[in-house]
Amino acid sequence: MPRGTDYVRDADRALEETYEEPMTLAAYVDRIFENPSIASHASKYLLEAIEAAGTRTVVEEGEEKERYRFFDDPHNDGEHAILGNTEVLNGFVDDLRSVAAGRAKDEKIIWFEGPTATGKSELKRCLVNGLREYSKTPDGRRYTVEWNVTTADAGERGLSYGGDATATDEQNWYESPVQAHPLSVFPEEVRADLLARLNDELDDHVPIQVDAQLDPFSREAYDFLEERYRREGEDELFSAIADEDHLRVKNYVVDVGQGVGVLHSEDDGRPKERLVGSWMHGMLQELDSRGRKNPQAFSYDGVLSQGNGVLTIVEDAAQHADLLQKLLNVPDEQSVKLDKGIGMDVDSQLLIISNPDLEAQLNQHADRNGMDPLKALKRRLDKHRFGYLTNLSLETELIRRELTGETAVWEADSYDELADRIREPVRVTVKDRDGETRVQEFAPHAIEAAALYAVVTRLDEENLPNGLDLVDKALIYDQGYLQEGDSRREKEEFDFDDDGADGDHGVPVTYTRDTLAELLQTDRDRHHADLPVEDIVMPRDVLNAMVEGLADAPVFSSGERSEFENRVVPVKNYVYDQQESDVIEAIMHDKRVDEETVAEYVEHVYAWETDEPLYNDRGERVEPDPLKMKLFEVEHLGRFSEAEYEGNLPRESVRNFRREKVITSLNRHAWEHRDADFAVEDVDLTAIPVIKTVLESHDWDDVERTFEDFDPRQWDDPPSGTETAAVKEDTIETLVSLFGYSEASAELTSRHVMGQVSYRWD
Repeated sequence: MPRGTDYVRDADRALEETYEEPMTLAAYVDRIFENPSIASHASKYLLEAIEAAGTRTVVEEGEEKERYRFFDDPHNDGEHAILGNTEVLNGFVDDLRSVAAGRAKDEKIIWFEGPTATGKSELKRCLVNGLREYSKTPDGRRYTVEWNVTTADAGERGLSYGGDATATDEQNWYESPVQAHPLSVFPEEVRADLLARLNDELDDHVPIQVDAQLDPFSREAYDFLEERYRREGEDELFSAIADEDHLRVKNYVVDVGQGVGVLHSEDDGRPKERLVGSWMHGMLQELDSRGRKNPQAFSYDGVLSQGNGVLTIVEDAAQHADLLQKLLNVPDEQSVKLDKGIGMDVDSQLLIISNPDLEAQLNQHADRNGMDPLKALKRRLDKHRFGYLTNLSLETELIRRELTGETAVWEADSYDELADRIREPVRVTVKDRDGETRVQEFAPHAIEAAALYAVVTRLDEENLPNGLDLVDKALIYDQGYLQEGDSRREKEEFDFDDDGADGDHGVPVTYTRDTLAELLQTDRDRHHADLPVEDIVMPRDVLNAMVEGLADAPVFSSGERSEFENRVVPVKNYVYDQQESDVIEAIMHDKRVDEETVAEYVEHVYAWETDEPLYNDRGERVEPDPLKMKLFEVEHLGRFSEAEYEGNLPRESVRNFRREKVITSLNRHAWEHRDADFAVEDVDLTAIPVIKTVLESHDWDDVERTFEDFDPRQWDDPPSGTETAAVKEDTIETLVSLFGYSEASAELTSRHVMGQVSYRWD
């Protein structure tokens, strides 16, 4: 069945919802009193676009923060999401709010600075995407004016570019080339009164401000019409000029070149040309206007002209340092010159993006103190610094994006969900030297290993609390806590120096990406009779390659190479612990304690301590069973021996454990849910650390106790019919079905773990 017609119909519907029929100036004024946001000035419009997307809660550097979803690039499926740097982005929005309200920072030029691969380019794309899509919504509509002067007298000259007076009416409508605000058509005193009334009705602490005069292009049309009708003795002069035959208000979709101006690093030309545009000399004589240059012969393709009405971005600002001083007066005076005789008002939020080398240029005269010629410029720049990611989950997400093109932004209701994403394998289809395609697998924890190592190189070890290493710090930053056995320590319990250098330097994601890409093309000396183990990239392969590559990477100094090499050991240890945990849990998967047994133990302990009633299945009140509690603590918890009981009655150590580990957690849960009727059966058992351990964790003692004839030294090729062979078969199957491993990566991981365990097996 043909589908083309359906897609064309969908496109028609999308454009129909995006564009409106042009309206009269009076109709536009009525519209803004119904929906004031469509008249917002540039900085307020940008602020509204960001706020319209809403917020979500994230954890960064161990603290919960509210993040604006706008920076997740939601309209573009997250393709250009800015990962991390939430606090920096929130600071930007706070400053934008001050600029929009005209408080203190309205003379500032916002500056985003940071090393390569920290998300600065994504910021530009995210802003463009977000503004484009917001301008398609009813609340985000952006409007400008278009003119037609041929209807005044077909014998007169056309409006623009030698217009043909014989053309059809629609061909003689010319839009303001700089997105002039429709209210700029009104005389200043009328506009002031209109805005006063509009802001009185506006339920917003940021008033709408439209101070700009008509742009030179539109002013030429306005003056022509005004002169024409004044000569004819028209009494209602403004009405004649703003008649729907001459002036229309139309909406436009914000994009680069129309509402967003972007000056790229490779753009060249004279400063005036880059800022506002240039004269088209071939048209000056044709469009000569009363003995002076006609502004209709101007190109208006400079960055400020394109960005008038919304946003102006100078990308890689160090390449355009000569322009920055010329931008100084723009926020103050909100105007720029096309020519020494022709000026143009500008309403645009100025934003520059640079690497740290711009700051070096700005500070070249810093030792001259008051005589620094760049002092005024530096005072105008309001810096927001992007740093390298210091969250394991965010760095993992970023690496996966670089390798696979995934764009969806990770959101989770709990850290356990994020932990599952972090450890996941990644499978990539590659073409080998013979032109054949095959699937290569980064084993579970391989991408995690790369991300964790990158984060660890970026952390400041000067402010480490006693007893912690950089891996601990990375986990605290990502989770907001550190789990130590039965105890959870929140970030607030650690004394981290907030002024540390976290994220200032380290391994960039581009280095990690290139290293992993090379590993996909590397031959691995692994062989197996039945499994494609040569196509598996293990975590240790990743870490070894990242460290070995430091020596030849030109982006690192010798001091950085030495420092980064020394930081890989705790990462290797942590990743091995994760692999070991997977293998043990797979071995013990069918032997886990069921939650019903755990719940029964918790209920008995609670009744034992509090004298709360305990009922059996027949509704009869019963006493807590000391034998059941003892068996659970000895066999399932593995924490106590017979010597710590008198018969079935607990000695002091067991009593303390029950009170401090179980009852305390229950009481905490009751306090947190004190607005409801507390009942022990309502408790989430996984909220009790010691119980969570019982439900989810085992160790080699559990394995040895459960499988008496198991021998890890036989793992590589266990004799047929042995318990080791049976355990291995079940373990591999579980790793594949429940832990995300392929059969080949499960074989390699379990071999690696068993190789380490066999040295210490009794």
